[in-house]
Amino acid sequence: MQTFNSISALFYREYKILFRSFYDILTIIIFFTLGVFIFIFAIGSDNEILEEIGLGIIWTLLLLSTNLSINKFYQNDFEDGSIFLLHINGLSIELIVLIKLIILWFFYQLPFVIIIPCVYLILNITSNDMYLVIITFLLGSPILSALSSISGAMNLLNNKSFAIGSILVMIFSIPVIIFSVGISNTPPELIKPQISIMIGILFLFIAITPWISSACIRLALRNK
Repeated sequence: MQTFNSISALFYREYKILFRSFYDILTIIIFFTLGVFIFIFAIGSDNEILEEIGLGIIWTLLLLSTNLSINKFYQNDFEDGSIFLLHINGLSIELIVLIKLIILWFFYQLPFVIIIPCVYLILNITSNDMYLVIITFLLGSPILSALSSISGAMNLLNNKSFAIGSILVMIFSIPVIIFSVGISNTPPELIKPQISIMIGILFLFIAITPWISSACIRLALRNK
C-alpha cells in the first residue's frame, strides 16, 4: 500500500511540475509549427513536392522538438536532489524512470496527435493515409521519448556538452523515422509487417530504457 501511495504521489508531483511549465510545452509546439512554415517558405507552394516530402518534414520536426525536452527528464530533479530523496523513500530508480517517461510522453508528445492533422491541412497533403500516420506516431513517439530519457540520463554524467545527447537521439531514431516515413508508400501487404517491426522496437525500448537510464543516474549520483 505504501508503494502504491508513493507511486501515486510521484505521478501527481510530475503532473503538477509539468502543468506549471506549460510555457515549455507551448514553446515546443510553436517551434514545431514555425518549422513547418519555414519548410513551406523554403520549398515553395508546389503541392506535389509538399505531398511527397510532407511526412518527412513532420518527422524531422518531431525529432528536433524531442531534443528540446531532453534536459527536462532528470536534470532539475538531479540538481535539487529529488531523485535521491524519492529513491531513499522506497521507489526504485527504474520505477522513477518509467513514471517520468509516461508523464513526459503524455505532455510533450501526445499533443502532436492533434497538431499533425492540422499540419497535414497546411501542407495540403491528402488525408488517405492519415490513420497510418497517427498509428506510426503513437508507436514512434514513445521510442523518441525513451531515447530522450537515455540521453537525458547520460547527460547527467556529462555536464560540459549537452549536444552529445541530442546526437544520440538523432542517430538511434533513424530506424523509427525510416519505417514511419516509408509506410505511406508501402504496398498494402507490407504495412502490417512494418507496424509489427515498430511494435517490436517499441517493446525493446520500453524494456531497456528504465535499466539503462537508472544505471546512468546511479553513476551520476555516486560521482556528484
